[in-house]
Amino acid sequence: QVQLVESGGGLVQPGGSLRLSCVASGSGLRIYYMAWYRQAPGKQREFVASAIGTSTYYAGSVEGRFTISRDNAKNTVDLQMNSLKPEDTAVYYCYAQFLDSSPSWGQGTQVTVSS
Repeated sequence: QVQLVESGGGLVQPGGSLRLSCVASGSGLRIYYMAWYRQAPGKQREFVASAIGTSTYYAGSVEGRFTISRDNAKNTVDLQMNSLKPEDTAVYYCYAQFLDSSPSWGQGTQVTVSS
């Protein structure tokens, strides 16, 4: 049974920074793709950033402010968020695809950007 657990959310002022972490646990994990998504109140879940192999991809709204990093040995993916804006307020979800099992979502962590 694969489990993704996020941490690092919280309340931050505009212009501040937060770092989210996600760890995948389970036996014999073969992770192909890891990503972060977010969902703001009343909106659909949207893509934020992803890491596959040595490549990273970002939504236009976060490019240049957020950095995704992945540690394959530890089965973790982090999201460093800088220059945060009120519109970044959302529940952030970790997502992973595996070579030999179904994709999985984390439970989500709240990020609130407010003065």
